[in-house]
Amino acid sequence: MYDDVIVGLRDAYNRGAGEREKSSPAPWKEEERQHFLAALRDEGKRTLLEIGAGTGKDGLFFQQHGLDVTCTDLSPEMVALCRRKGLRAYERDFLRLGFPPASFDAVYALNCLLHVPKGDLPAVLQAIQRVLRPEGLFFLGLYGGIDSEGVWDDDWHEPKRFFSFYTDDGIQQAVRPFFRVLSSERILVDRDGELHFQSLLLRR
Repeated sequence: MYDDVIVGLRDAYNRGAGEREKSSPAPWKEEERQHFLAALRDEGKRTLLEIGAGTGKDGLFFQQHGLDVTCTDLSPEMVALCRRKGLRAYERDFLRLGFPPASFDAVYALNCLLHVPKGDLPAVLQAIQRVLRPEGLFFLGLYGGIDSEGVWDDDWHEPKRFFSFYTDDGIQQAVRPFFRVLSSERILVDRDGELHFQSLLLRR
């Protein structure tokens, strides 16, 4: 299931890379990364892995604020955009990150793990745990609030993308075998929609 899903995702994000490069982060997303930066600075963290890095805008933000940043993304077009920004970037998927154990002080994952089939999420979380150093920090941000899994029929991407959504309790239950939950926030970003943003700060 996982390998089938990532084939379509790679194609969708390759095709959508140009449009995403033109867009700017929403103010609430900028606040989320600023809060994570503050947490990293408070603990003296230096090395950061961003998975599902997309065009590299968040990775560049962290690099410009003094962190040693490494980016990974499934899409070669996205990786190319990261590299054009001067970021160290690799074409990798979540189960095959390709780094030695305990390589990073922190991991940042914004709206990417929601593409992982629910049955594969434990293996993905274990892969992230593996590359984090002891006491490392993990920012996990994703849309949720409902229990759902499948291809989004109204998606503007082609091919249409696969999504997994969790209730607030559900996502916390999913991460607890691998990480300690330091904080969990619910952010309303679309008052007319059924989803909200789930912001979790986790520790290895």
